[in-house]
Amino acid sequence: MNYTINKANLEVFSETLQSLAEQDSDIYVVTSDSRGSGKLVPYGQRFPEQIVEIGIAEQNLVGIAAGIASMGKKAFAVSPACFLTARALEQIKNDVCYSDNPVKLIGISAGVSYGALGSTHHSLHDYAVLRAINNITIVSPSDNFETEQTIRQAAEMTSPVYIRFGKKNMPDSLSGEAGRDFKIGKGRIIKEGKDLTFIATGEAVLPCAKAAEVLEKEHGISCTVVSMHTIKPLDSTLILNIAANGKPIITVEEHSVNGGLGEAVASLLFQNGSRNPFKIVGLPDDHTVSGSQVEIFEHYGISEKGLTNTVLTLTKS
Repeated sequence: MNYTINKANLEVFSETLQSLAEQDSDIYVVTSDSRGSGKLVPYGQRFPEQIVEIGIAEQNLVGIAAGIASMGKKAFAVSPACFLTARALEQIKNDVCYSDNPVKLIGISAGVSYGALGSTHHSLHDYAVLRAINNITIVSPSDNFETEQTIRQAAEMTSPVYIRFGKKNMPDSLSGEAGRDFKIGKGRIIKEGKDLTFIATGEAVLPCAKAAEVLEKEHGISCTVVSMHTIKPLDSTLILNIAANGKPIITVEEHSVNGGLGEAVASLLFQNGSRNPFKIVGLPDDHTVSGSQVEIFEHYGISEKGLTNTVLTLTKS
């Protein structure tokens, strides 16, 4: 399949939000000096009464968004993921989740999107910390289609949501026109195979899809590729159905190997008696190298070549 690169998911987020705001004056955006990096300049120009600029004050950002949501508005709090889920974690926990304010927390430039800015600007902890907090849904769309559907569905949810976006241009749809079903909380099968399964999330799904094509063409290994866009709640039914064949499973994420998608899947499988060969691909518990997102992905094996080699090693063992 030719994965034609379209636009950044963040651009689709902004366009979708503008479309919703045209029909709904309850849509409010709160930003922490993130109007430009969040692709929200057009939104602010069109809806100046429905955007609140807090400045670089993430704790205030979340508290104010919670207040807006408590008044019955649909609040989208937009800030770099590395700061939103670290500096404002207490406010996310208490003001949003425990107080049941349905804020849509938008973590932008997530994972290693900031690349050369280094570890202080990487968000490799966000899945882990938020998974441990009750009353929040965690979503990381893999393509433009999933992004639009996520924003439309999240806008109607009456509970807190964290949505994670990178900066890279992504395909319109990794599954083509045939796979246009999407529901938060339900994983999407991008490609079906019989020998091994990739379960990935966010911008890590694309290299899995590319590796699957190489493996089938050059090595005769047929891979299923799943976009597990929702980290919490996890689609346990889909995962257990996939595991029933006993074939290897590899999880792939732009996150620490600790506490993210991989450990969530591993816990589910182990507690349900599965014995599938299993591998977590992510960023190790170590000082993260600096470089572009592409360079960092290649360094840690989150790439077409790296994932192909991981599969060949796992299947040989």
